[in-house]
Formats: sequence, C-alpha cells, structure tokens
Amino acid sequence: MVFGPGILFAREYSGAVMLDWEWVMDRRKINRISLIAPIVLSFLALALVAVAIVTGWERGLKDEGAVAHTFQLLIVAQAPLIALFLGTADWTRVRRVAGLLAVQAAALGLALSPVAILRL
Repeated sequence: MVFGPGILFAREYSGAVMLDWEWVMDRRKINRISLIAPIVLSFLALALVAVAIVTGWERGLKDEGAVAHTFQLLIVAQAPLIALFLGTADWTRVRRVAGLLAVQAAALGLALSPVAILRL
C-alpha cells in the first residue's frame, strides 16, 4: 500500500499487526535538494536585484523596502540548506563535496556582488 509521501508496511509483533512508515526520502535525495536549493535562491536574489536596478523599483524610499527584505530572506534561507547539505554529504568523497560547496559559494558571491559593487 502506498500512502502519501511514504510507503506503509505492516509488521507482525507477537501476533498483533503493527503499522510502520518507511519514508522514501533518503539521504541522497535530501542531499541533492539541499545542493540545488541554495543555488536557485542565489539566482532568484540576483534576478531580484537586477529587476530592481533596471526598473528603478523602490528607488525613492528613505528606508529599505520590500526588495531589500526579500533579498535578505533569500540569502539567509541558504544557511540552513547549506548546513543540511554538509550534514547529509558523503564524506568519503571529500573532493566532490568541496567542489559542490564551492559552486554554492560562487552562486552566493554572484548574488551578493551587485549589492557590494553598487552599494545598494
């Protein structure tokens, strides 16, 4: 029987049937998602800054507006995802993990560069 995000197994313990969930989300899938998500968030933050610069969105505000707050949320949301990536990484392949972490860092640097260069 398949129910929702997991598979339902029936096990028998001392004559009684017990139900147990075996989740299909294994460590490799979590690692893959936590690898891709920060990169996507970085590119969304970069696109948000690009749109704000090109259109002049919220240019006349004296304080930070929705663009700045959304940008900050996109950047901060990456920290737990990167920690999850490191926590689920296959540490027998350190070079691969380091390379993928470098890609995440490069994407983050790319998203932060227009803010640093243009002093936004």
